[in-house]
Amino acid sequence: MDFTVRPVRPEEYERAGELTAEAYMADGLLTFGEGDEYADELRDVRGRALAERTEVLVAVDGDGRPGGGRVLGSVTFVTAGSPFAELSEDGEGEFRMLGVAREARGRGVGEALARACMDRARELDARRMVISSAPDMTPAHRLYGRLGFLRTPERDWFPLPGLPLWAFVAHL
Repeated sequence: MDFTVRPVRPEEYERAGELTAEAYMADGLLTFGEGDEYADELRDVRGRALAERTEVLVAVDGDGRPGGGRVLGSVTFVTAGSPFAELSEDGEGEFRMLGVAREARGRGVGEALARACMDRARELDARRMVISSAPDMTPAHRLYGRLGFLRTPERDWFPLPGLPLWAFVAHL
């Protein structure tokens, strides 16, 4: 692997947020385009990084030492009780807002970030990992399947009317 996954640093908040918003925009995942309120939430890495029961991880080029490496991807890991938790209940980890820079796709960045979240959940003695995904995110669904996630329709939900999010669960 020619990149490192680690916790985000304050000097990377802005780039990690822009990268995540750009990834969602490029993939057509923001219902209202650039003006979508969710884009602001995606960009607010600082707010997530400082929130209780929430961690932001990044993948960076190289060995991840200070002063080196460009941000390639970002993900937010949460546990139940986090202000950013959507599905997680006691004993579960959850990741959200996974974004990979277009030029870094195909290098395993998204998978490495997801695996890092699963490892973090195990460190916290979580029994399961849960995630939400839009129905049309089929490349992400393939990744989730490789990681052991199973569709769990009974946990599907609607953040907005007409906008379903599918639930996936992996036992750790």
